[in-house]
Amino acid sequence: MKISIAVLPGDGIGPEVITESIKVLEAIGNRFGHDFQIKSGRVGGNAIDDYGTPLPQETIDTCSDSDAILFGAVGGPKWDDPNVDVRPEDGILAIRKSLGLFANLRPVKVYPSLINSSPLKPEILKGVDMMILRELTGGLYFGKPKKRWNTSRGRRGIDTLKYTEAEIVRILKVGFELAMERHKKLTSVDKQNVLESSRLWREIAVEVGRGYPEVELEHILVDNAAMQLIRNPSDFDVIVSENTFGDILSDEASVLSGSMGMLPSASLASLPGNSGTSSKVSLYEPIHGSAPDIAGKGIANPIGSILSTAMMLRLSFGMHKEADSIEKSIDAALSEGYRTADISSDGGNQVNTTVMGDVIAGAI
Repeated sequence: MKISIAVLPGDGIGPEVITESIKVLEAIGNRFGHDFQIKSGRVGGNAIDDYGTPLPQETIDTCSDSDAILFGAVGGPKWDDPNVDVRPEDGILAIRKSLGLFANLRPVKVYPSLINSSPLKPEILKGVDMMILRELTGGLYFGKPKKRWNTSRGRRGIDTLKYTEAEIVRILKVGFELAMERHKKLTSVDKQNVLESSRLWREIAVEVGRGYPEVELEHILVDNAAMQLIRNPSDFDVIVSENTFGDILSDEASVLSGSMGMLPSASLASLPGNSGTSSKVSLYEPIHGSAPDIAGKGIANPIGSILSTAMMLRLSFGMHKEADSIEKSIDAALSEGYRTADISSDGGNQVNTTVMGDVIAGAI
């Protein structure tokens, strides 16, 4: 089977972890007889340096002509000037918006072999296996007006938190569908005691929920959700939230797995149908950032990126056996004691980025 994949390494450790994902993808192709056509594109800070924009037209065309997108990370201190009009992060935001990638799926799982890598007590972490669903193309990150300006009374800035009924309905439907496939519990996160957009969100959640009588719908304020993720993480099955809340909560949840470097994500424009595949171009990336402090040192954890590759195979192409093979290889590597620096607090055989990729690819 011939498949075209747009690979956007980006900045910082993005190229390092993407290299290991491609290595694993090649191992999958060799074992299962698939022909993965890799097309690279520029995005983020390095694209600003060479093209003056974080998302060149050539990259847009590459993404549009591909079956799926594998993304690294963008950003770094070189491009952190708050006074500039163009930022590396604008590239990934533009991709999400242009492709309609409104649903961001972030699975959070605690591997038994890493249960001592988390700062939380092992008894709290047992049984943790949740899916955090984040609305990705609305809310504060995209609402208008969004600007800064000077006044006689000092500088001012404004961001707009805005959602339409249609945007809320579609992400909630994805949440209920995911809950139906799992343990039939959906936790909807909002801040309805303060925000009008959250009051609308909760009202619509109740309405959509009537169409899913088998699913237990739970409402929780975002501040309480942040606390319960640490106190009682195993209570959650599927969590759904608007953009900003989901961004923060999913990063917080990374502490459960031991490291942000362990967590993958998928950004979809549609929920996989009966065939098990998404009919539109989707984007897959680890949840971590560009980590400029460790870039070039060869110590980045590639597992989040490799697991994102597994999600791509499963959700975009219906390759469940192939995805299972990657996940089993990761589990085997961790069980055998292989660790990158971020997950080595419990000891084990500490290895660099390349070796971890070699071990996982070799077990395919």
